[in-house]
Formats: sequence, structure tokens, C-alpha cells
Amino acid sequence: MIPAGTAHELDVGGDPLAVLYVEPTARGPKLLSRLLRGASEIDGALVGQPEGAGLLRELFESRTGADMAAPALGDLIAFARRGDDRSLDPRIVQAVARMAQLSCAAPATILAAEAGLSISRFQHLFTRETGVPVRRYRAWLRMRAAIAEIVAGANFTAAAHAAGFADQPHFAHDFRRTFGAPASASLLHIRRPTPGRRTSIGG
Repeated sequence: MIPAGTAHELDVGGDPLAVLYVEPTARGPKLLSRLLRGASEIDGALVGQPEGAGLLRELFESRTGADMAAPALGDLIAFARRGDDRSLDPRIVQAVARMAQLSCAAPATILAAEAGLSISRFQHLFTRETGVPVRRYRAWLRMRAAIAEIVAGANFTAAAHAAGFADQPHFAHDFRRTFGAPASASLLHIRRPTPGRRTSIGG
């Protein structure tokens, strides 16, 4: 379990590797740390044996693993949430919902006003509740939107513009910085084009 914004490098010696990026609204490491056995902290990261390793191995070895992944991981997260009755502050829930609308470019000052908070208090509360600053969360939403466009069949340039990036190079730079690998090599083989849409890689 590696906190958001922590630079890291993984060497698994060629073995299969499953990397799960947890949405801030899923409560992150504090919640999913329940899936680790005998975890110890190393430089801010929790390292242990995961309870879900068998499930991940099954997904990797199955020919239909990609289709099974979403519901299977949903079950895994639901298991981690058992007995957890704490919910996010409703003011932050509202702000997150607004930010999820890509057409909403409201700055943090507007979101803070809508929440009835000063900008400093809003930013502090947002980071405390989600684990990431407002600006970083907005960047994550743009990244998710661009990836979804590419997987659906859009070329990289169109996807970058649709998600609010200035251009394709900005998207490519942010993708590599976030995931540690080039977007073209990472996304090419998981594209799922819809009928009638071009599937060529642009940019």
C-alpha cells in the first residue's frame, strides 16, 4: 500500500504484477490495509501479504480475466469495507461530484464557497478526507477520462483534448509521470473500440 504522491519503483523479477489505483473516495490505504497480513511500514508504504493474492492470480491466468476484473475487485473492496461505518464529509462528497463533471472547471475558490468554507479550510478538509490535494485529484480525473476515451477507441490526441489536456504531449508526459510507463505501450492492447470508431493511435 503506497500513499498517493510517493515516488516508487517495483522490481518483481519478471513475475506477474497487479497494480491497483485506489480512488480517493474509497478511503485509500486506511481502509484497504485490512487486506494485508503482518504488514510493516517501510518509508511510508505498508508491505505485507495480501489476502486477495489468490484472486489476482486467478484473474491473471483466466482468459476472461479482463471481463472478470471489475466485479471481482469490487467484491474485494466491499470485503475491506466491512465494519467501516465512517463516510466522507458531505461537503467534500458534493465537491467531488462537481469535479467529476469534466465540463465543470470551477476553481477551488468556487468549490469552497459552495461548501460554505474558506479556501484554506476547504483545501485542508479535502486533503484530510480524500488523502490528496484538490489540484492532484482534478488531474487524476482528467487522466481517467483520457484513458477511458482511448480504451473506447479514440486516438490519443482526441482523448487528450476531450479530457481537458492542452495537447497530446502533455497527456503523454503526465501519464508517464503517473504510471512510470509510456501511454502508447500501456494502453494499446486494452483498447476496446466501439463500432464505427477509428482505432488508430494518434499523436
